[in-house]
Amino acid sequence: MAFTIAIAGKGGTGKTTLAALLIRQLIQAGKGPVLAVDADANANLNEALGIDVEDTIADIMARINNNLEPLPAGMTKDQYLAFRIHQSLAEGDDVDLLVMGGPEGPGCYCFVNNLVRGFMQELSDNYAYVVMDNEAGLEHLSRRTTENVDILFVTSDASVRGIRSAGRVKELVENLALQIKKMYLVVSKVNNGTMETLESEIKKTGLELIGTIPQDEQVFQYDLQGKPLAELPDDSPVVTAVTKIMQKAAIL
Repeated sequence: MAFTIAIAGKGGTGKTTLAALLIRQLIQAGKGPVLAVDADANANLNEALGIDVEDTIADIMARINNNLEPLPAGMTKDQYLAFRIHQSLAEGDDVDLLVMGGPEGPGCYCFVNNLVRGFMQELSDNYAYVVMDNEAGLEHLSRRTTENVDILFVTSDASVRGIRSAGRVKELVENLALQIKKMYLVVSKVNNGTMETLESEIKKTGLELIGTIPQDEQVFQYDLQGKPLAELPDDSPVVTAVTKIMQKAAIL
């Protein structure tokens, strides 16, 4: 069974950056293969990893449901859908990427979430690690997409609103009694002096702060130029910060 790491938090708090760098460090440490799951409707983990994606689960479903892909003789719709989802796995160096994509109509998104959850369970035996980048907000938690997780990293930017939002993630996890073994807070986009200001708000959440990720001009430049964050140099401040977080969480 794969060791599963999930990332949750509001938009703009560095979830995808953290996911990409977690995967980068796992692969560099020889801990692959890794299954990366982009469960965000606004999918961009592939860009952060430098992996080309041809199909998303939502796109495949839409084509099948609209009869744009005829079913092969002798296959049921569910069998063909499972086959096409297997085909949709985008391959990188010691990492495969599964992209959920966006909803295609009323009620579709919950079904896509169920597919992702079932497919992850089916594939988990083939990978050492699963790293799941979730959508912004709390919907994926209430739909129980993020469950049976070894570590949940809850991200926040360096703001009171972000910390309070992270606290709400913790509350929902506990209210839903989700099967998550460990839950940690990661604060991103940190500048000198900001953490002292946020200390009291962090305590109120009850979340354990496992580390911070600094504001890094190099990340901005990589994003601006469309360069994969997985190609950041080893001495990058954000790479160093994520490595320390992984060591503290006993992942490395």
